[in-house]
Amino acid sequence: MSYSGAMAAERSTSMDLVAEARRNWVESGLGEVDAMVAATSLARAHQVVLGRINQALTPFSLTFSRYEALALLSFARNGSMAMARMGERLQVHPTSVTSTIDRLERDGLVERSPHPDDRRATLATLTKAGRALHKEATTALEDIRWGMGEIDDPTLADMNEQLANVRASAGDNVSGSTRTEETR
Repeated sequence: MSYSGAMAAERSTSMDLVAEARRNWVESGLGEVDAMVAATSLARAHQVVLGRINQALTPFSLTFSRYEALALLSFARNGSMAMARMGERLQVHPTSVTSTIDRLERDGLVERSPHPDDRRATLATLTKAGRALHKEATTALEDIRWGMGEIDDPTLADMNEQLANVRASAGDNVSGSTRTEETR
C-alpha cells in the first residue's frame, strides 16, 4: 500500500459512513442489515489495520505480504520451506508466492535452491539479512500493536473469538484457543 493509501485508510469523515450505509439499507427495504453492517465494518477495519501495518513496514521496504513470508520462513526448521507449502500456509496462489519470493530474493533476504528430496520443488531459505530484518520489522509491528491502536487486550480476545466464528463458518480449522492466559 502506498503512503497515500495508508493515509486514506486513516482518513475520517464527519459522519459514520457505516451508520449511513445501515440507514440507506433499511430505507431501501433490503434484508440482512446486521450482516451487511458487520461485513462493511470488517472491511473498513481491514483497511485501517492493513494501512497502519504497511505504514510501519515502509521503512523496511516491506509490505505485509513480504513480511508474512519472512515470518513464515523464520518459524520453519532451518529457515527453509518449499514454495508450494508456503502458498498453502499463507493461503495465497502459487503465483503470489513466486512474486513475493522474487522480490525478497532481489533484496537479499531470501535465497532459492532446489529441494534436496523433490526435483520438482524449490526451497525458499531465509538469509541472515532476512532474519535480522524480520526481527526489526516485528519490533516495529509490536510497537504499533499490529495496527490495533488502543484496543485493550480483553476486547482483542473477544474480537479474536468472534473472527474465529467467521473463519469457522468458511471451513477453517479454528480448534486452537484465541485467548491468551492473560485474557482468560
